[in-house]
Parts: sequence; C-alpha cells; structure tokens
Amino acid sequence: MPASELRLIKRFSEFRSRDEIENVPPNTRGIYALLKNYPRLNLYDVVYVGMAGGSKAGIKGRLKRHSRSKSKSELWTHFTLFEVWPNITENEIKELEGLFRQIYRKDKRANKLNKQKQFGLLKKVREKNFSTWS
Repeated sequence: MPASELRLIKRFSEFRSRDEIENVPPNTRGIYALLKNYPRLNLYDVVYVGMAGGSKAGIKGRLKRHSRSKSKSELWTHFTLFEVWPNITENEIKELEGLFRQIYRKDKRANKLNKQKQFGLLKKVREKNFSTWS
C-alpha cells in the first residue's frame, strides 16, 4: 500500500454497514461517524461523531458499544472511519473530533447523540473580528 500523502490521516473507509464492524482491525485509532442511510435517496445523515485515541479498544470497540446501546442502536445503520498515523497523539485526535463536533453542533440530526455539543478549547482561539487576524 502506498504511503498516505496526508499528515494526520493514514487511511479511511466510508459508508460501511454495521455488519462490517468485526472487519475493523483491533486498536484502530482515529475519528469515526455513525450514519443513518436512506437507500432510496442514496443519502447518509451524520448522527454522531466520535473518537478512539487511546490504547484500549480502538474504533472497533467503540462501534460495538454503540451497536449494543439502547439509546444509539436504532439511530444508525452505517459508519465511516478515519485512521490516524501512529505518531498522532490522543490530544490531536481529540482536537480533530472537536472540530467535527463544532461544525455539527447546531445540526439537529447530527446532535441526537452528542452530549458535548462543542469543543471547549476552540473557545480560547475564537476570533469574531477578522481585522485581528494577521
């Protein structure tokens, strides 16, 4: 496999059926999204964005837990995942997840499951006035 040209993302796979969770390699680290598929429209709605950045279960374990969860299980049919390189820290993965949460924080569909709507650390770097940007 050729090396990825991206600094953070090693590889990704999208629109995978829940039936394929077992095929996800163990301890895969990165960002994932739970999706609801509307086959007749060929559309996927994002219902949740999450991360797995530690050395425990990885994305596969998180997907299994979401699959068994009574509150989440019925809301999603597919998933997309983005694997990060081994040198990407857990804090960097959290920052990536935070960016996605920030983007989707006002989306009524994407926030059905996200309890933490925005990434708090982004508040520290928010600038409303473009004239202060250099």
